[in-house]
Amino acid sequence: MSEVDELLDKLRMDVVETAKKVYERGLNQNNEGNVSVRVPRKEEMLITPSGNIYETLTKDQVVHMAFDGTPLSSGKLPSTEVKLHLAVYKARPKVQCVIHTHSTYATILSVLRKSIPIIMEEQIIYMGGEIDVSSYGEAHTEDLGEVALKALGYKNGALLANHGAIACGKSPSNALKNAELVEKFSKIYWGALQIGEPIELKEGLSKFYVMFKQLFANCPKKMLKNLPI
Repeated sequence: MSEVDELLDKLRMDVVETAKKVYERGLNQNNEGNVSVRVPRKEEMLITPSGNIYETLTKDQVVHMAFDGTPLSSGKLPSTEVKLHLAVYKARPKVQCVIHTHSTYATILSVLRKSIPIIMEEQIIYMGGEIDVSSYGEAHTEDLGEVALKALGYKNGALLANHGAIACGKSPSNALKNAELVEKFSKIYWGALQIGEPIELKEGLSKFYVMFKQLFANCPKKMLKNLPI
């Protein structure tokens, strides 16, 4: 096996293992959501197939394709949300993994078109601040990618109006952590709303933005000029 084949084999396993963790942690059900990874130094990615069944997903079912849509593997078709993933990879070269979920609480807020204000410091450290909800973008289209990018901005996660959520990261494990955090903050915010009016954090946050910038940001440097520090 060549070095290229070994790398692709590893990346296929990254997709499979991450997708299964997403499913096991309740962020997606079968035939929902999708996971992809970037092929380093190439305009290519590997993505879960259309009609994905997480329990039986194998590396041979993972789809390899170029950013221009050219298929580089045979067999399964790519996820129908492939255009969403491509939009993120093209706009944010540092992103190595994209995860799209239909997790329950994130989807509840997305249906309400309700962004999550800063309610915990770790929200800034890992995600970059508030978690915004996009405007509506039709599923399976380039429009969904465009509204997702706008909602993401320089951050690592966003809600997709009437659809679910998206998270990205510097690695599959980092993207998975971010996808879990989107659901965690969604659940906390939703729960707080049932009792009263959540208190947003507004002061003394600069050091947490610095931590985000130094440790977890994966956007182009020019975007970080918008950080409130």
